[in-house]
Amino acid sequence: MSKIQNIEAMQILDSRGLPTVEVILETDKTKSNAKVPSGASTGEREALELRDNDLDKFNGKGVLKAVENVQTAIKNAVSGMDVFDQKGVDNKLIGLDTSPQKNKGDIGSNATLGVSLAVARAAAQEKGVELFQHLNPENPNPCVLPVPLMNILNGGKHAKSSNIELQEFMIAPAGFDSYSEALRAGVEIYQKLKEILKGAAVGDEGGFAPALTTNEDALELIKKAVGETKYKFGEQIFIALDPAASEFYDKDIGKYRLKIKGKLQEVTSKELKEFYESLIEPYHIISIEDGFDQNDWAGWIDFTKANGKKIQIIGDDLFVTNVKYLKRGIEEGAANAILIKLNQIGTLSETIETMDMAKKAGMKCVISHRSGETADTTIADLAVAFETGQIKTGAPARSERTEKYNRLLHIEKILGEKAVYKGLNSFKYAAPQSGAQAHIK
Repeated sequence: MSKIQNIEAMQILDSRGLPTVEVILETDKTKSNAKVPSGASTGEREALELRDNDLDKFNGKGVLKAVENVQTAIKNAVSGMDVFDQKGVDNKLIGLDTSPQKNKGDIGSNATLGVSLAVARAAAQEKGVELFQHLNPENPNPCVLPVPLMNILNGGKHAKSSNIELQEFMIAPAGFDSYSEALRAGVEIYQKLKEILKGAAVGDEGGFAPALTTNEDALELIKKAVGETKYKFGEQIFIALDPAASEFYDKDIGKYRLKIKGKLQEVTSKELKEFYESLIEPYHIISIEDGFDQNDWAGWIDFTKANGKKIQIIGDDLFVTNVKYLKRGIEEGAANAILIKLNQIGTLSETIETMDMAKKAGMKCVISHRSGETADTTIADLAVAFETGQIKTGAPARSERTEKYNRLLHIEKILGEKAVYKGLNSFKYAAPQSGAQAHIK
């Protein structure tokens, strides 16, 4: 047993230059810290981070109230608790939430998550093991490195200068034998795209944000960049999309507004489904995340029924790392994968509970960063600890993104010959039927 002796917090900056929370936790043997990310494109059912709303400071985005909550209510509640009792500590944090919606709106998910992760780090340090070896007691010796879904071209809310609606155009270097080989390929394609675009703006997650005429232009640019490297499109390199459709869904008319073939259109769920389907084969799309609005359950179900055995279909805003919404998704067949974001739910234990439910239902879990990131690398360890096989952490640029990629390189080195990179097998049956399907074992 090792008791929590002290907890402090401070306001720091995330990768967008906006305030976020850092927590410093002390036991009688060690000191740990954790930094909390923040999203821009957020689901309406996410746990809520607490902001000060003081317009004279950081335009209302300050987090001093969350900092104060860590140093008062949370500190009083968990001081003296055992850092090895992760579930007990997290339950205490959850119990402090008195908001009617039970979304941590009064205590702040940015406060609870920082403490929850700092507790896990302290426990790993006291055991003298790596964080990835501590997080999952059921598998203390994990060895699977994730396929990086690398956001190399940005649109939507992350990069308004691009003039397109789909938010993330990612490459998935899944046709390789090791994580380091896959990462190198992704970096080389990113650099080739940089040469092609000649000084284009960069979005929140490090991907380029050139001014484009239509969403298909982004896919053509990636295809061109891959074609100018030594890598094989559709065998080694695939595309993953995150349209973030809730951002271009018009609730008033019940339709989606986006550019198709250069023309701004208003389309139904069925027409949007047909648009995505027209892209899968020619652009070797292996995964689509948030292809429909977070409340368009019928659209999700129809798309998954038609395409769930061809590609990976990920719910992010749909599920918000919450067992309540995931349960409905499983029962109705709304997706075959879930995006996992720690700050959508606010504690490590709740995150793990969600992953457990998804795993039992045969769904894939994709660990994800947020658009407002820090140097904290917990998600890299989380992806390995639970052998999820996939991770989203942005372009191979900007230190808040590359810190995660570099952490995975370190883990690969620690594991040595035990390290496993499953590549396409990490998607199970969710690879395109043509080309890649033959590689699935």
